[in-house]
Amino acid sequence: MNVGIDQISFYVPQMYLDMIDLAQARNVDPNKYLIGIGQEKMAINPQSQDIITLGANAAEKILTAQDKEQIDLVIVGTESSIDESKASAVILHRLLGIQPYARAIEVKEACYAGTAALQMAVNHVRLHPESKALVIATDIARYGLNSGGEPTQGAGAVAMLITKEPRILVIEEKTLALTKDVYDFWRPTNQKYPLVDGPLSNSTYINAFSDVFTAYNQKYQQSLTDYKALLFHIPYTKMGRKALNHLLENVDEAIAKEFIDNYELSIRYSRQIGNLYTGSLYLGLISYLDHVATLKPEDTIGLFSYGSGMVGEFFQAHVVEGYQKHLHTTQNQETLNKRHRLTFAEYETCLNEHLDPSIDQVFTDETRFSIEKVENHIRYYKK
Repeated sequence: MNVGIDQISFYVPQMYLDMIDLAQARNVDPNKYLIGIGQEKMAINPQSQDIITLGANAAEKILTAQDKEQIDLVIVGTESSIDESKASAVILHRLLGIQPYARAIEVKEACYAGTAALQMAVNHVRLHPESKALVIATDIARYGLNSGGEPTQGAGAVAMLITKEPRILVIEEKTLALTKDVYDFWRPTNQKYPLVDGPLSNSTYINAFSDVFTAYNQKYQQSLTDYKALLFHIPYTKMGRKALNHLLENVDEAIAKEFIDNYELSIRYSRQIGNLYTGSLYLGLISYLDHVATLKPEDTIGLFSYGSGMVGEFFQAHVVEGYQKHLHTTQNQETLNKRHRLTFAEYETCLNEHLDPSIDQVFTDETRFSIEKVENHIRYYKK
């Protein structure tokens, strides 16, 4: 029995900062951002949007009434949790109108949590073939004004419906994870912004990919040429390229070019959005599927997931015949094209504003799902 992604979509806030505007304000060469880290735009959320509303807006696009009756597992992967106790999945379960007899949980391990959620969901459906599972990877990546990580910020969510006999992508059972205790990126409780050791983070990412990819292929007796494309976690678009370049150092030029060309397809959306943390690998997957000319069911796609701290995983998948009919390519591109470009002053205002749940507030936002008000430490959402 095949199990995998039956539907997949993303949602990002309707505002962005152009990286040229950031470069000019910071007195640096724009190419440091456009070429050096490979980013063009950065998604920015207003106070009325959080991981709940981002996730709900992503999921609502792909769920039918029948799906909501059959889903019995909702898992949210995030490192931007809004509560130390209550899972965001519980609130999303209600907002999306999913039938009451479902399990709803939130999982955490930096940017890897989306993959942990996906693998849990896939295994659940393998055990319970008549059920469906909803996976939402939703995050807000913030590092603060004039910080080292400022140009790698972003916000958004990816939603995936996991079923038997999926219509888009089969997730194969072959997978391998790698765990090492490393302090390359972390955010202690009550710390507003993460703490980052940039050089260590880069080297840990590259080494984790190299180690798990090598071990995976040894375990399953595969080689580089067994893959049509390799997709990566994308904290910024040059990061995955660095790991890929390291792998391709001694590879035939024609083979290397094909992998690089496919990688470039996978980062088109990320260049326009920035870092989605738990959702970045899957935003790359959507971008790749939306832009690749043709994929055959026998083509193998390799996926590398990474979460600082660190946990990495490599697994593989293949598309289903006719998968193109179930993508949302036009809608995805419209989502990006209709956003509002912030001035730098507006951007600074957004980053200086922080929702304080101890202060009662009312918000006006025309987005389908948004925060309506905050009272007595409770966020009330409107649909």
